[in-house]
Amino acid sequence: MIDTARKMLLAASVIVALPAGTPLAHAQAWPSRPIRLVVPFAPGGAVDLSARTVAQAMSPRLGQQVLIDNRGGAGGNLGVELVTKAAPDGYTLVMATSGQVAINPHMYARMSFDPLKDLAPITPVGHALNVLCVHPALPVRSVKEYIALAKSSPGKLTFASGGTGASDHIATELFMSMAGIRMTHIPYKGGAPAMTDLLAGHVDSGFSTVATAIGPIRSNRLRALGLTSSKRFELLPQVPTIAEAGLPGYESVSWYGLFAPAGTSTDIVSRVNAEAVGALQAEEVRRRMVEFGVMPVSSSPEAFSTYIAADSQRWGKLIRSAGIKAE
Repeated sequence: MIDTARKMLLAASVIVALPAGTPLAHAQAWPSRPIRLVVPFAPGGAVDLSARTVAQAMSPRLGQQVLIDNRGGAGGNLGVELVTKAAPDGYTLVMATSGQVAINPHMYARMSFDPLKDLAPITPVGHALNVLCVHPALPVRSVKEYIALAKSSPGKLTFASGGTGASDHIATELFMSMAGIRMTHIPYKGGAPAMTDLLAGHVDSGFSTVATAIGPIRSNRLRALGLTSSKRFELLPQVPTIAEAGLPGYESVSWYGLFAPAGTSTDIVSRVNAEAVGALQAEEVRRRMVEFGVMPVSSSPEAFSTYIAADSQRWGKLIRSAGIKAE
């Protein structure tokens, strides 16, 4: 009996002392259960579709399901705030955008979190492009002609946006600042109603998302003058960038990226980064995201963090200069 007890104690001590590389230790390694990926917007938009595409590709790579949890509200702030308060254990992530991380902090008088301090950047996922479109009745066919018309009658040209502080509004504010022009902003509650009025000719122009505008552009119901990206987009190869079409140095993209709560271990962040980057390199993932009007991108957590800081500083300066405040 004594010998049997000694053998059991010896076996137990060996199990406790097993190194991290053993199968037993790996049984409790991350991830050991499904991962929640919060999308701070309603289902169906480009952010949601991109998140679902990446999550589906990451799940087999991680050996666990990555489940989407849509938590919209307050320009995406509510969903991001939820994640900043979650346990930093790698089981709650968020697909945030430049709106919540680099723009909203400069527009809202008060925010309950600081995205630069309360989130751990993992990797960018994509750049959502906007395209400067005009109603066919407007007598301009190029960015240069558009700027000239705006200069000839300050404040007369109108532009639609999906709302104050939305990506299309910010893109237009940057355009006006760089071009030295003034136009009248007509904000809507979302990109769809803004597009409806642009198609009807109730507003002259808009920096619409590619996903929203590509159909009307292809059917000649809208005239595309230029893309807000630094490179042309394969779904609209005939449309130049705004920089090459008349406003050198112009670029405005809304980025999407993966984040974890601050304090998440570097090992988990590195693992998510590796699997997300691998997923984004898959041709099927790339093809589907391009269909949403999103250019897949990725980087290291360190490079993403540096990019975010610079982007926040850039948009903060523009927002203060233009006096933009959340409504």
